[in-house]
Amino acid sequence: MDVAVIEECALTSHEERISFGEVVERLIGAGVERYHVDLVRGESTYFMPDGQSHRVTYRPVDTRPADSFSAESVLAAVRSIQAGRTKYLTFCRQIMAAGCVGYLVSMQGRRAVYYGRSGETYVEPFPASR
Repeated sequence: MDVAVIEECALTSHEERISFGEVVERLIGAGVERYHVDLVRGESTYFMPDGQSHRVTYRPVDTRPADSFSAESVLAAVRSIQAGRTKYLTFCRQIMAAGCVGYLVSMQGRRAVYYGRSGETYVEPFPASR
């Protein structure tokens, strides 16, 4: 497990110096299979295929997740960050305002699954490779 790559990806994401695509590319290179972001607790857990994991903690975003989940609002936030109109922390605030409490990114499944308090989900397939 390349803990240095994992921690660098987490740090540069929160400093808004790296895009989601770059994070995924670097984590795949480090052998990460999937990762989970808990927006409320302010932590991410990265999982390797052999069962190892590594947790990174950070200061939680200064937003309380909405009580109800809006897949349409999560989609709008996803499209905004994909288009480069927003950065990571703004994206986190937007999806939390849409009722998202966390998300799972699966490199193997090539998707991100955003979820709300009651288990509602929005699934976003990764964009096609260029």
